Amino acid sequence: MKTLRVIIANMLAVLLGAWLFSGIHIDTSWWNVVIVAIVIALMNAIVRPILIFLTIPATIITLGLFLLVINAGTLMLADWILDGFRIDGFWWALLLSFIISFVTSFFARAEKKHGKEYR
Repeated sequence: MKTLRVIIANMLAVLLGAWLFSGIHIDTSWWNVVIVAIVIALMNAIVRPILIFLTIPATIITLGLFLLVINAGTLMLADWILDGFRIDGFWWALLLSFIISFVTSFFARAEKKHGKEYR
């Protein structure tokens, strides 16, 4: 169930980012949005932890701010892999990573609140 929540959150975040920002482009076919969300979820589950491990010294020196670069980098890698998804540059990827973090945390808090009320 958590995987489905992450994919839905990624779908909504990418659609919201494409709607809000002119530097993020996605073909509005639903299958394309689902594929982009799945690829982003896989990148966050597989590639991101490896990058975090490999860049521990840079993360420590920058007091964790380098994690923002890693988040933007994984989104730009997803842009490179997929045809129907395009980000115009690093700063747009960074903004989209903020949107994804916000939407994902909103879903996590809603799930936590729901779990407390109905236990």
